[in-house]
Amino acid sequence: MKSLSQSPRPRPSCAELRRARPLLGTLVEITAGGVPAARLARAVARAFAAIEVVQARLSFHDPASDLARLNQAGPSEWVTVHPLSATVLRHARTLARTSTGRFDAAVAPRLQSWGLLPRPRPAVPRSVVARGSAGLEFAAGGRVRLPGPMILDLGGVAKGYAVDRAVAVLRRAGVTRGLVNAGGDLRVFGDWTAPVQVRHPGQPGAFFALGGLRDGALATSALTYSARKWRGRTVGALVDPRTGQACGHGVSISVWARSAWLADGLTKVVASAWAEGRGAGSAADTCGVVVAGEPAGTGFSLTGLLSRYQARAVVVAADGRAEWLGAETESLFNHDHVA
Repeated sequence: MKSLSQSPRPRPSCAELRRARPLLGTLVEITAGGVPAARLARAVARAFAAIEVVQARLSFHDPASDLARLNQAGPSEWVTVHPLSATVLRHARTLARTSTGRFDAAVAPRLQSWGLLPRPRPAVPRSVVARGSAGLEFAAGGRVRLPGPMILDLGGVAKGYAVDRAVAVLRRAGVTRGLVNAGGDLRVFGDWTAPVQVRHPGQPGAFFALGGLRDGALATSALTYSARKWRGRTVGALVDPRTGQACGHGVSISVWARSAWLADGLTKVVASAWAEGRGAGSAADTCGVVVAGEPAGTGFSLTGLLSRYQARAVVVAADGRAEWLGAETESLFNHDHVA
């Protein structure tokens, strides 16, 4: 599911550079401005290089990546990883804990069984579970250890983190404003405002105009474009870790946050909580449970979690209804309408 943005309009007196490269399994676009053209070219090249490092370190497919080495290790074995890999793993652990398991990077076995991720070669010679990244262990020297037999996939936060790294590189190079868009995970900084649209979950040719994003991040997830049939059921890349079932059926979920990794990860939390709310009954009841944020017996508050992170979400249903959840984020986002 992609969030579509138009490039911000630069001031006439300022240089602007726009480049795109295939990375992270999608097309990554960087638009930057505010400094002379030669400096922009160097900064954008370094930003793409930073994304390439994240891709190499956290690739599920590359057997030499930090993530692959961790997945191949036994649960009692410490693995030394790059500092950025440790950072993303810590982000994954934090979100798994604060969401009480509605986000969990250990869903990889389920995605493998559905054919959405490749099985490791050689195969991991042990049974694995599809939950548990909240228990990841860290030690000095960049060492990480799995808490049990599991396989991690960091796709739920790594793409957003790569966007954040690219923005950090641009800022360090003196770029005053810009946009990085990695297939729907996007971040804007400086005095630019990027108009944002998302695809209608029930009508792929139609779009919802969500307004303008400024000095913040947005990520969008939907089951629509990864959906496939598996044993008579519709499955896809959005998984509720607590049930092992696909979630996010018939909706598009967008989250605004201060950082792209967080917006990326929170879309999965919202999808899981939304699926949980559906058990309440009617569509109206579903919205009520999610907005109220306290599904019976869980003690979990979705709106509380979004507010904690100063994030906001919108869930667009296939019938055109839109539900806004979480904190007021006017400093990040101005929405005029959903149309």
